[in-house]
Amino acid sequence: MTDTRTHLPFHQDRPAFKAELDARDQVAPLPLPERLHAPEGAPNVLVVLLDDMGFGAPSVFGGPCRTPVAEELAEDGLRYTRFHTTALCSPTRAALMTGRNHHAVGVGTVMEISTGAPGYDGQRPRSAGTLAQILRGNGYSTGAFGKWHQTPPWEQTAAGPFDRWPTGEGFDSFYGFLGGEASQFEPTLVDGTTFVDPPRTAAEGYHLSEDLADRAIAWTGDVRRHAPDKPWLCYLAFGATHAPFQVPESWRDRYRGEFTHGWDRQREITLERQKQLGVVPPDAELAPWTPGVPRWDEVSDLERETGQQLMELYAAFAEHTDAQVGRVVEALRERGELDNTIVLYILGDNGASAEGGDAGTLNEGLHFNGIDEDPERIARFIEERPGELGGPDTYAHYPAGWAVAMDTPYQWTKQVASHYGGTRNGLVVHWPRGIRARGEVRHQWHHVNDVLPTLLEVAGVPVPETIDGVEQAPLDGVSFAYSFDAPEAAERHTTQYFEMFGNRGIYHEGWTAVAAHKAPWHPRFAQTPRFEDDRWELYDTTTDWTQARDLAAEQPERLAELQALFLAEARRNHVLPMDDKLVFARSAGSRPAPPESIVLGPTSGRLRDDAVPIVRNASHLVRASFTGGPSTHGVLVAQGGYFGGWSLYVKDGALTWAYSYAAVDWTHVRATVALTEGEHVAELRFAYDGGGLGKGADITLVLDGAEVGHGRLERSLPGMFSMDQTLDVGIDRGTPVTDDYGTRDGYRFTGRIEWVEIATGADALTPSVEQQVEAVLVAQ
Repeated sequence: MTDTRTHLPFHQDRPAFKAELDARDQVAPLPLPERLHAPEGAPNVLVVLLDDMGFGAPSVFGGPCRTPVAEELAEDGLRYTRFHTTALCSPTRAALMTGRNHHAVGVGTVMEISTGAPGYDGQRPRSAGTLAQILRGNGYSTGAFGKWHQTPPWEQTAAGPFDRWPTGEGFDSFYGFLGGEASQFEPTLVDGTTFVDPPRTAAEGYHLSEDLADRAIAWTGDVRRHAPDKPWLCYLAFGATHAPFQVPESWRDRYRGEFTHGWDRQREITLERQKQLGVVPPDAELAPWTPGVPRWDEVSDLERETGQQLMELYAAFAEHTDAQVGRVVEALRERGELDNTIVLYILGDNGASAEGGDAGTLNEGLHFNGIDEDPERIARFIEERPGELGGPDTYAHYPAGWAVAMDTPYQWTKQVASHYGGTRNGLVVHWPRGIRARGEVRHQWHHVNDVLPTLLEVAGVPVPETIDGVEQAPLDGVSFAYSFDAPEAAERHTTQYFEMFGNRGIYHEGWTAVAAHKAPWHPRFAQTPRFEDDRWELYDTTTDWTQARDLAAEQPERLAELQALFLAEARRNHVLPMDDKLVFARSAGSRPAPPESIVLGPTSGRLRDDAVPIVRNASHLVRASFTGGPSTHGVLVAQGGYFGGWSLYVKDGALTWAYSYAAVDWTHVRATVALTEGEHVAELRFAYDGGGLGKGADITLVLDGAEVGHGRLERSLPGMFSMDQTLDVGIDRGTPVTDDYGTRDGYRFTGRIEWVEIATGADALTPSVEQQVEAVLVAQ
């Protein structure tokens, strides 16, 4: 049946047969449908992917964050020390799933800022089949749990299409979240293609990482019960350790006082541990300090105190996540499945994140809005609310200095694809039945696009020629299975380009030519340099493991050759034209623009920015038709959440509007007229000041055509409300926009909502003739 595996899914017509009238007379056998089973002895596959963890963070690669499960797997398996990602979330996941370069499959950036240009449209071509499609087509059960971040946000509605949701990309089951990050306590969850609420509240002990481990354990167990001989692919992609740094209360103090030495000294400590473990050579040097990031002795005493507590929180977050991986591993061990399960434990989808800024933050959303955090605000929170840092009311992130330290011994961080600080991540491989080596280190150079060909080789299935009748494009990745029991084998992935937001580089036969273009902390809305003005660096990584000694001035001819090679690879993979912007909710090319107006039903919800009018930096109108009275309460419509968003609701008989400015301050405007029993039309009129981004607005509340409240918003969020929370009618799901509700249960509306309209533009604030007539009729 080998030939049938090259054309998926397997299909074979029944041969001609003769059927008798009566089954009792049927002597000749009837043909049974032929099924394609996995090759005999094919292992289970468990791919664990952590988020935003740098090479120098986990203890298994010498870092300060204790990861005993990763260490145990490594002692019984292999550590890969030169494994690389793309420097950002969605692109790494796309390369992992397809075995192709990220631009080649349209994922040159995160989904939320896809532009529609080739290489950046966020739409995987059908010629790039996924790991899940291939293994499912070869007799595997397939399940994905956790972060997906590969579905374009404009396709995340009831209208679909659903072919780029996990279950449309080859997974039988999916439970997790579609976006780039999620609250660990109040996430926006999907089961299959249905949005669902978390099974418990934070007060009841809910935590997303624990939930994902529970689901993975249950699903793999169910597959084994119902199909004892059928292998499975389990893709377990945690939201951790991406911001927000949120952990159960019992974990928050585990690292108290362990980071008083600061990030500069931490790099030195980590490098020594890495040398002892053999994950870097004995002569490895610390790469130069990342420019633009302050040294430990350059920040204030206050920032050192708050910074080390944020780092303590991150380390606890990392260890807690590793413990959830341990629960899954232990379940497999108890079921007798671990020995023939190949585990790929990938410790990070990019380098450590510097998106917390110089001081760190209580709310990562500040960074995405180009707003600086106030270190004194962090200190006040820690002092006034002890033990709550890392809880539901913080969306914390550590300072950029700790990100640099977590990428030891390399320079730069997440987003910076030019240097290994952005792209080198630890990989642990564990497969007792298939790998003889134990506790060894592998130094062959590899990339995340090598995962698919490796797992196909391990499973004993070929790269398909067609999937669903579509001819498949060649793979960019190469299998690293050759290295499992051959530590000295020559590496086979010898050329690889990198690019993210203009940060770019090329690896070729031990040499790297790189150009850092834009720092992660570059002012969000400021101009960036032209690409031709970037300075290129050259490194011989056969003798300079950490990109510490720039040879560009000494070998300009070699540098020019590698620059030309980068351009050739960039053209081949649709990297050009490069785009260094990082702006959410953009529209260009084939990406549909968000609507300028929309009418939503009473149960509409879980809607992302692309599905609704963009109300930021613009005048807009919100109208809601509902039935209620003096005792009615609840949310009419809300967008975002506690860490950035707005809500129109009824409380104590009064129409109210609330705005969270990134959980720094809140604005409330309340009606001065009480709600009477009956049918009503409420309006929020948001008259934006104009003249730039993030400006203020005059707020007017109108009930049944009459103005009932007026207020002033002095400043607004220019870039985004939330990466996770959505727009909902009749309820405020996830974190509440305001504590004014007095509850975290969504504050569901107790009356009846007919519809909610949202419209943008100054003309939306001018009532139409129909609206004026309606107001008169309602008043009568």
